[in-house]
Amino acid sequence: MEISGARVLVCGASGVLGAATARALKEAGASVVAAGRSEDRTSAVARDLGTEPLTLDVVDVDACTAVVDAAAEALGGLDALVVATGVAGFGPAVDADAAVVEELFAVNTLGPMALVRAATRHLPEKGGYVAVLSAILADLPTNGMADYGATKAALASWLQVLRRENRRRFGVLDLRPPHLDTGLAERALVGEPPRLPDGMDHARVVEALLQGLREDASEVVWDPDAKDLAVR
Repeated sequence: MEISGARVLVCGASGVLGAATARALKEAGASVVAAGRSEDRTSAVARDLGTEPLTLDVVDVDACTAVVDAAAEALGGLDALVVATGVAGFGPAVDADAAVVEELFAVNTLGPMALVRAATRHLPEKGGYVAVLSAILADLPTNGMADYGATKAALASWLQVLRRENRRRFGVLDLRPPHLDTGLAERALVGEPPRLPDGMDHARVVEALLQGLREDASEVVWDPDAKDLAVR
């Protein structure tokens, strides 16, 4: 995908990773609309992009559709969608509160799916792209993160099928990075995170995301041998 000149919606732009991604895409020559839950933080990003901010809570599926439609109208179309939304939750699987589990799935799985479905109505007949952040937990189930990991595994599985079903129409990039330095674990819905390694610099994920778009890649994953992200 050619980033320069592309029309891109970044959802989750009020977060550290989403904001950095939106600004990097703008620097690479894309026209970018930022959408996020925090109006203040999203507006700060939008000022750098030169476009109007959009606010949404991905738990609201109708809001997901409305934001995608608004971004496509503002940009005069849509070539790519980036979804960098998410929330964490920790604790033993048998102790999980049903309401917390529902919110984890709503934010981490159902919301991104709704955004992608809405975006596909605006993507060009060929050459569009959706890039979605899942997590290494999709590949590495971890104690104390059963429900959190399940949301990411479900999303990654859905993206894999989406890619196969639409391989002649648009690209699907699934990013499954390890623990990052964004502070997400410290803002968990519930519980304390288990002992985690130092968070990877989120700028490396942004770099890999842009590389993946340029190279029409399918996934960004952790390579334990290289101790770095692999774009493939």
